[in-house]
Amino acid sequence: MKKCITLLFCLLGFVELKAQMPHDAIYMNKKLACGALIYGHSSWTNYWENNLKRDNPNLGRLSTESATAMMAYGITRDINVIAMVPYVKTNASQGNLMGQQGFQDASVFVKVKSKAYKGITAHAVVGLSTPVTNYVPDFMPLSIGLGTKAAMLRGMLSYALPNHLYLNSSIAYQARGKVKTDRDSFLGGSRLYNSNQVPVPDAFDGAFRLGYLKKDNQLELFAEHFSCTKGDDIRRNDMPFLTNDLTMTTVGIYGKYQPKKIGVNARVAYVVDGQNVGQSISISVGVLYQFKIN
Repeated sequence: MKKCITLLFCLLGFVELKAQMPHDAIYMNKKLACGALIYGHSSWTNYWENNLKRDNPNLGRLSTESATAMMAYGITRDINVIAMVPYVKTNASQGNLMGQQGFQDASVFVKVKSKAYKGITAHAVVGLSTPVTNYVPDFMPLSIGLGTKAAMLRGMLSYALPNHLYLNSSIAYQARGKVKTDRDSFLGGSRLYNSNQVPVPDAFDGAFRLGYLKKDNQLELFAEHFSCTKGDDIRRNDMPFLTNDLTMTTVGIYGKYQPKKIGVNARVAYVVDGQNVGQSISISVGVLYQFKIN
């Protein structure tokens, strides 16, 4: 139920190793680019219906697979742009509901770094996303996305520690628009709305990361929290809906290895607590390739 943002990592053979993603504090050098293809898989059998943790034999195990194409580019050493688009496929192991598949939402991020002060740097990230296909958003939890246009603003602080360690904290706000659905009315909370325009709640997220980065090696532990600013709950024995207040806390580990132009990375994440979401475990692996654009 949550779209996972995977990672980009870039390097020239003669340049110190760089990693690049919308929520890290590492930047591509000027005119350097990195392409990546990331495969992701997540699944769950238990989920929180409001605050009630339960299973659903009509769904069994719900699985989501994705293949994400990503690109990062250094406009300058302190200004980077990142773009990505995923192809997503869903499946339920039980029942009669058919899984969905297709291209989801295209996203573009611009990341800007301030000057360092005593090992501390501040960063700002602005992002936009929009659906690229006419998928069905209100077929949750088997829909491949929320179908909404969104704008995001993120602030970050990064602190360089001795022995190649670092701390990174961030907070972001995401404004999301209405979604046009193939229905004449919908329930939002206990109220019936005679409209096919469904408002998707805005959301925020925060994260804390402790990592090690030295040349071609990176290892990171992270904790992330995501929550909508408002919304309703899944009604008893009902399907999730676009108006739901999704909340989750996730912990995980990330690692990458990229000695030269070609590299690999991997990420494992587990939802430890939530509301109106599945208790999923997510795994992603990626192949990375960096190059210079004159």
